[in-house]
Amino acid sequence: MKTMDVAVIGGGPAGLAAALAADKNGARTMLIEREAKLGGILKQCIHDGFGLVRFGEKLSGPEYAQRFISQISDSCLSFATLTFVSRIKRAESGFILTLVNRNGIINVECNSIIFACGCRERTSRQIGIHGRHTAGVFTAGTAQYYTNILGKMPTKRCVILGSGDIGLIMARRLTLEGAQVIGVYEAKPAASGLTRNVYQCLEDYNIPLHTSKTVTRLFGTGRINAVEVSSVDNNMEPIPGTEQIIECDALILSVGLIPENELAESLDIPMDSRTKGPVSDQHCMTMADGVFCCGNALHVNDLVDYVSESGEAAGQAAALWRSEKREFAEIICDDRLLYAVPQKLNVANLDSPVIVYFRSKDEMCKARLTVTLDGKELYAKTYPRLRPPEMERLELDFKAMNVKAGSIVKMALAEVQ
Repeated sequence: MKTMDVAVIGGGPAGLAAALAADKNGARTMLIEREAKLGGILKQCIHDGFGLVRFGEKLSGPEYAQRFISQISDSCLSFATLTFVSRIKRAESGFILTLVNRNGIINVECNSIIFACGCRERTSRQIGIHGRHTAGVFTAGTAQYYTNILGKMPTKRCVILGSGDIGLIMARRLTLEGAQVIGVYEAKPAASGLTRNVYQCLEDYNIPLHTSKTVTRLFGTGRINAVEVSSVDNNMEPIPGTEQIIECDALILSVGLIPENELAESLDIPMDSRTKGPVSDQHCMTMADGVFCCGNALHVNDLVDYVSESGEAAGQAAALWRSEKREFAEIICDDRLLYAVPQKLNVANLDSPVIVYFRSKDEMCKARLTVTLDGKELYAKTYPRLRPPEMERLELDFKAMNVKAGSIVKMALAEVQ
């Protein structure tokens, strides 16, 4: 039995930041990673654009991750790679984790846990594409791994379904490697990725973006040789008679991400159906005392800089956490907002401004955000443009707003003429 103060599950950007922050705040910390190397998805993201917010410079994914990995040698934290958490159970003093790795089974007792498990991609089965599921259907992350890590070209002529950021980036990457990207097809009426990626990855390389269209069928036996593309209506249902057959040798999917929270769910932690992550307070603590969640496991972020920010907040809070009574106010959203995080405010510990992340439900030009407390407006801000793919960050001093236990803080959006 190993005894730790904080156990961090996941060695990606959120887990690295959380573990280092916990260590800096004096906690005996263990970082647990199931892959052979630390860094998470950043290891295969060789494009630049990381670190603009945090470091003020463009870094590739591996360079960004290395900024944190290099600090581990100067810290006291321990880490275990190729290690899986098979079970978590509560104990009198906290939690007992059962780990499995090449050395066998290890039990770790800890005071608090940080889930930094990241997210996974939706597959073709999860979006219900008809046809035999043959070779040649890849998620964008898998295609990226083949190209950037294995040095293997997964396609010569492909269709990309979904305009998430990784799909846009892979459209550019495959084009640079000599593949023909016939087009990016998006069921929604607008692109799902960041505006900068639409310009830098598609328009700069003359790759067409087809909105309000989706792939409805696959063709091929040993390997895919064509796909059927159909237009969709306002409910994103295929419109009969609009089918088009496109010959290709691969379909690459960028159709959304799902936070990995199976371990958190095993502790019966309340989840938010909108974010697919745990309900949390301003310190990234879930509704279970001593259990924290950060990064893309909490909610899907656009920028890795915000993932690291979330990890640091969780790591510091987990290191300093002691069994204390928590009293909550609630943050709720109107129907123009997709979600807001955190969902709860622990009013017993509102000593510093709270960072609130939110997304609009629809694309809006000149939108006014209002924050009200029990019906009284306390804060307002006008945004020139809001898009669902682009997360917004807001810093609010809820202590100065005199938020009390049982209060309801409402965030609402309205278009300004």
